[in-house]
Amino acid sequence: MESESQERYRVALVGTGGISRGHARACANTDKAELVAVCDLSPEALERFRQQFQVPNVYSSIEEMLAADKYDIAVICVWGAYHAQVGIQLAESRRVRAILCEKPLTQSAPEAEALAAAAEANGVLIAEAFKFRHHPMHLMAQEIIKQGGIGPLQNIRSTFCTNVPAERRLDPESNWRFNRSKGGGAIYDLACYNIHHARFIFDEEPERVFAAKVPGGEVEDAAYISLIFPGGRSAQISVGFDSWASQYVEISGYDGLLRADKAWNNESLPVTLEHHSADGIEEINFPPTYQFTHQLEHLCSCLDSGQPHRISPANSIAQMRVLDAVAESMRTGEVVLL
Repeated sequence: MESESQERYRVALVGTGGISRGHARACANTDKAELVAVCDLSPEALERFRQQFQVPNVYSSIEEMLAADKYDIAVICVWGAYHAQVGIQLAESRRVRAILCEKPLTQSAPEAEALAAAAEANGVLIAEAFKFRHHPMHLMAQEIIKQGGIGPLQNIRSTFCTNVPAERRLDPESNWRFNRSKGGGAIYDLACYNIHHARFIFDEEPERVFAAKVPGGEVEDAAYISLIFPGGRSAQISVGFDSWASQYVEISGYDGLLRADKAWNNESLPVTLEHHSADGIEEINFPPTYQFTHQLEHLCSCLDSGQPHRISPANSIAQMRVLDAVAESMRTGEVVLL
């Protein structure tokens, strides 16, 4: 249970891309926060967003937004290539108390280190927005593992595939996901989920990384990734824009297995966690919920109590080191040691 909020936190969004609507809806879903401002370079996008969510204040630049007011939470929803730049600007302004940055936190580990350092130097809480980390299903899976419900961990298998038509994948202007300069690519949009999940479940960092890619237009269409953790345990990950939609995860232990078929994008859908053991298959059902709301409420709880966020800056820096290693392995065809 998150602690009871002592105040309603004032939220500002940077960017009006598709992901921003998830964060805006989260503000509408909770009494812990309110959306008070949004900024974007496009006047047309701002007006559409203002009308949809009834935002009281809209601005054409970050500078204008920060000059007008102070905010409890700023959410970074711009293209990934600009996360570090925008995050550092927000932190150094000292006009925000906390920053929630969409995944991946940055484009490289050095960028992540610089962003985390800026936040720490200015007393700003910063957290990476992996919404699934706050879903009751994933929290339950973690608890079952901690209690020995599947025995010693051995292996994780997961997918994240989205089945995008080829003509769109070959048009980098159609979507940032297919545009290198904006931070696109299958590993930055998709595999970051699976990699973070594997690190979360093993509660360790991989020692070796190997990855192969399926070339696309400007970015890779797909990637197949192996992470080797201490003791020879492993995670096998398959992601891509070019194959049938799939987002399952299987967590194997010596004495059992956990499986979920809708692991990542399951907003407002019921989900089931299967617990396989010698006693058979137990199905643990979860009603529809909204992960963005859980994510926002956890951040509000951290501001209330001073408790650490589930995803620390150090964790996000380590995540970027793995993503850097995946990119290097795809480029060289070699195993990368961490």
